[in-house]
Amino acid sequence: MPISSLGVGSGILTQDVLDQLREADKAKFVTPVELSIANEGDKKNALEIIDANMTNLTDSINAIKSHGLFAERSTSATGTAVEVSAQANTDIQEFTLEVQNLATKQIEQSGAFASSTETIAGGSGSMNLNIDGQDFTIDYDATTTLEDLKKSINDIAGDKVDATIVQINSGEFRLFVSSVDTGTTQDITMTDTGGNLSDSRLTGGMSAIQTGIDANFTFNGQAITRTSNRVDDLIVGLDITLKEVGSSTVVIEQNRDNIMEKMDSFVDKYNAAVNELNNMTKSSVDSETRGIFSNESTIKSMKRTLEEMVSNIGGVGSMMDYGFDIDKEGKLSLDKELFTAKLDENPRNVEAFLAGGTFTNADGSSVELEGAFTQIATTVEGYTKYNATLDLFSNSIRENISTLEDRKDKAIERLDNKYEILKKQFAAYDAMINKLNSASSMFTQLVNTQYAASQ
Repeated sequence: MPISSLGVGSGILTQDVLDQLREADKAKFVTPVELSIANEGDKKNALEIIDANMTNLTDSINAIKSHGLFAERSTSATGTAVEVSAQANTDIQEFTLEVQNLATKQIEQSGAFASSTETIAGGSGSMNLNIDGQDFTIDYDATTTLEDLKKSINDIAGDKVDATIVQINSGEFRLFVSSVDTGTTQDITMTDTGGNLSDSRLTGGMSAIQTGIDANFTFNGQAITRTSNRVDDLIVGLDITLKEVGSSTVVIEQNRDNIMEKMDSFVDKYNAAVNELNNMTKSSVDSETRGIFSNESTIKSMKRTLEEMVSNIGGVGSMMDYGFDIDKEGKLSLDKELFTAKLDENPRNVEAFLAGGTFTNADGSSVELEGAFTQIATTVEGYTKYNATLDLFSNSIRENISTLEDRKDKAIERLDNKYEILKKQFAAYDAMINKLNSASSMFTQLVNTQYAASQ
């Protein structure tokens, strides 16, 4: 607070008196507005919590109303002969794969060289590398070493073969060329077309240490041959990797774990949202326990809508038929055994009821359904989407806060003006009182002096 000399002369009209008067006016004109601003701020924060809960609920609903959830597949295989993965909508089935042999690569090795830096040719020329019917030209000259040749093969034909140098023993180096792919078509031949190779260690001296063969296996007893150990053309949507000789039983199922996870998420997010709304709309004479939106019809209406939307789904059945239930406290639950039984009975009908599609009745007739969770999404989005109820309510709170802030600023400005004037008036009154006090003091001294002289 700035230093003031107000009241120094009289000791009556002091700054403390002005401050006390101002505090009384502030309590009357400013504090109520500040309390209103704080209350609206609390509402804004509470609405943000509600909005976050509703966003989580919306996400869980969208995950279920998507047909992709019911199209997902899980795979399992006994033994270690194969690994299997399935794309969405792959046929649900069970079959046996028996692997007789795996597909292998063709691997050729050269004759022996004294070192990896030994030159391979007496002059310039080229050699032809052929694999799987494809020719590659590899150039050389009198300075080309075995290491240089390996690099050229990898640079020029690297998509089809891998070349490497291996030291077998001291003073014995060999070039190994292996096919990238597997199968009987991967024969490798190397021919000197320039005629300047030092000898035939890289042509006629090449020998196969592994022959490329096709994979042979059976599908439910039917013999199958493939050039690769990865088989993605046997069944649409199924990717099979042959791992070793042996037998495996493969099961392709609807991904129930993921479906249950999404159902659990919806139940949890629904209960979290409703529980928050219960706390915020709770009525009570005690301000400590009374909900901040206990008198807000918008929020209370949304709470009632959420509580009723699950039980209001109808058409060819109800949510309760699939294991959903709401207790007297408004808590949602899911009977997983009943839900699983429905999936076992007719998974397409479950998908149609929950996500939309063709629902087949017991008499064979069918009906097109919008989907329970599509209806639920529409109900929730009526509150949560852009410019919907919650958005408008949030805007109204922000407008209230802005209006109250303006009112507070104006009230403070009025007090500032009022007490600036009072300060000047107090200073003038103080000066007058001081003059009167001085005159009174002089008169008293004069009387005292005359009285003393008369004695």
